[in-house]
Amino acid sequence: MLRGFRKFLCLLCAISLLAIPTRNVTYAEDNANFYVGTGIYDITGPAAEVVMMGYASNEQITEGIHLRLRSRAFIVADNTNNKRTVFVSADLGQLFQGVKQGVMRKLQETYGDLYRDENVMLSATHTHCGPAGHSHYALYNISAYGYIEENYDCIVDGVYNSIVRAHNNLEPGYIEINSSTLNGTSINRSIVAYNNNDEDERNIFTDDIDRDMVMLNFKNSNGDLLGIINWFPIHPTSMGNTNHYISSDNKGYASYLYEKTMGTDYMADKTFVAAFAQSDCGDVSPNIHGGEQGYGDNDFESTKFAGEQQYLKGLELSNSANTIVSGDIEYRHKYIDFSNISVAPEYTSYKCNSELPTEITEADHKLTYDAAIGYSFACGAEDGPSNIDMFHEGMTADDYPIDEGCNLVKTAQHFLNIIPEINTVNGLKYPELWEQHYPKPILFATGKGEPYPWTPEILPIQIMKIGQIVLVAVPAEFTSMSGRRLKRIVKQSMDKDSDIDHTVVLAGLSNAYSGYVATQEEYDVQHYEGASTHFGKWTLPSYLQEFHKITEDMKNNVATEPGPTPRDLKDEQMCFQTGVVLDNVPIGKDFGEVEEDVNSSYNIGDNVSVSFWTGHPKNDLKTQSTYLEVQKRVDNQWVTIANDWDWETKYRWIRKDPVWGSSLGKVEWIIPKDTMPGTYRILHHGAYKNGWTGDIIHFDGLSSEFQIN
Repeated sequence: MLRGFRKFLCLLCAISLLAIPTRNVTYAEDNANFYVGTGIYDITGPAAEVVMMGYASNEQITEGIHLRLRSRAFIVADNTNNKRTVFVSADLGQLFQGVKQGVMRKLQETYGDLYRDENVMLSATHTHCGPAGHSHYALYNISAYGYIEENYDCIVDGVYNSIVRAHNNLEPGYIEINSSTLNGTSINRSIVAYNNNDEDERNIFTDDIDRDMVMLNFKNSNGDLLGIINWFPIHPTSMGNTNHYISSDNKGYASYLYEKTMGTDYMADKTFVAAFAQSDCGDVSPNIHGGEQGYGDNDFESTKFAGEQQYLKGLELSNSANTIVSGDIEYRHKYIDFSNISVAPEYTSYKCNSELPTEITEADHKLTYDAAIGYSFACGAEDGPSNIDMFHEGMTADDYPIDEGCNLVKTAQHFLNIIPEINTVNGLKYPELWEQHYPKPILFATGKGEPYPWTPEILPIQIMKIGQIVLVAVPAEFTSMSGRRLKRIVKQSMDKDSDIDHTVVLAGLSNAYSGYVATQEEYDVQHYEGASTHFGKWTLPSYLQEFHKITEDMKNNVATEPGPTPRDLKDEQMCFQTGVVLDNVPIGKDFGEVEEDVNSSYNIGDNVSVSFWTGHPKNDLKTQSTYLEVQKRVDNQWVTIANDWDWETKYRWIRKDPVWGSSLGKVEWIIPKDTMPGTYRILHHGAYKNGWTGDIIHFDGLSSEFQIN
């Protein structure tokens, strides 16, 4: 049945190609060598009482929205053979394997096998300020008190709908590419580990991080700009671990600025889309003054600076792009059990100054092992420390041997014996892992979890070629030097015996998630990134080896074996968090009633604030909608000028009485410099749950009118 459906789709595509009208040829039409489509959709999720994903702090709970989270999709189809690729950049902490599986189920229900694992690449921006609980693996859900189904569904549906929109928006067009460097926005947060790489290799580069920015313009045959993808490595940790507003951080703010410039309508099926996607950001921080200190006096100023710099450089590259992407579309994808790879010495010794391996030695192979994370994982990174006193960076098995002495960490690990489900991953139970992962002292043996591992071991690797562009999708956070080695070996392979100078881009945190990938040299010092490298010292060389293989397959038109099928745990999830029981207001109050009203007048730059009696945001996630509207009176009509996704607004949910079930919704609007004088008001959209019937009832609240001078 699927085979017949595929033939039917190919016939439709052939008919559509014949149906393209002929017109006078312009520069743009002459280069319309692809079909291109873009789409965008809301994936914000529950704006209250869900732990955030990123810093793994169960004290960092969603309490409102500053910047909504979105999925941005781009489809490129070859206009000669209908091969196509999908790239999605999603405002998520991680793109977990269960999310990819859920999206693929929905796509294949709709389109058959037109979209498959091998031609769909889903990548996370890595914001640390979105709701958690959307993984199918225990390590990533434990801080969120389990699986949050409504968040998972919101993400899967939103990513799917962004792809559907891109599919429906396909039209003849072309792609332009440009690249440059962006300075002054990021630093290496793990310089001690980076400096443990060989000096000869470090001297190849002028910086201790990648500052390369790659920009793609998607244009239709008329030359209209439909969207852009921008890759630049930087952690979205401008918003720190004490923030409670949902935020897409510096990446999302860059997208917001570009989309605002282009007049994006987030409610429209077809509109301009700007993705600022993630790359090899493992040790790259936006906190340019070190630690948690970014530009400015607070997280918002830091986010604004890092986002603006990416946006401005991206805009410059977009406007000056004049190189057309040309060539065919190809891709390869494979699932690999990373807990059991034999790695040849040509890859364990590979550096950025090495030649491309040609003949593989059969002896002296190294191995990867069951996933485990080290003591220094628990201290957090420099720009997101856990502040747990017993943990620090650089904790090695030499300093904390498993069979000698006692310390606070070991004492804490011994207490895990009282919780059987957690004790299965207790690092002290597995002395063999300490030898295999040396010099990592094992805190949690996540690969030993029962009945399922706490982190995935069967992971996808993927490569996509669109003309001279090669996208390398990795299911982890690669440090700067790790990313350089991987990009180099792929480029060496692609450029060999070719007259094309390929641009290789690493798409980080793609299709699944498995912590960090540090170089062997960085691994040895066991800072946060090395302690979070799951499969041991030879994890990076295993990636080099396996990516080299599938790159050669793609170059030589050889089919790649799909590999083992990863487990699907969608029906094995547990949640330990209660949902909304009921909502109430104080006696004598109504839902939507103003508790603290606005002032009668304000000046430019003032903070307008109003609070309403409201219901729990989980009653209605307001997907593709808003909890607030700032409105201006124009010719006796009210016109909306700002929503809850705008930079100048904040929506905060405040629990007043957890027993009675009452809460307030606070709206803030910092009046922008370009705001015109006039009469304004603030509208709040909410929903409450009736405790007797369980019904969800929607309501609106309205502030008094106020003047802006």
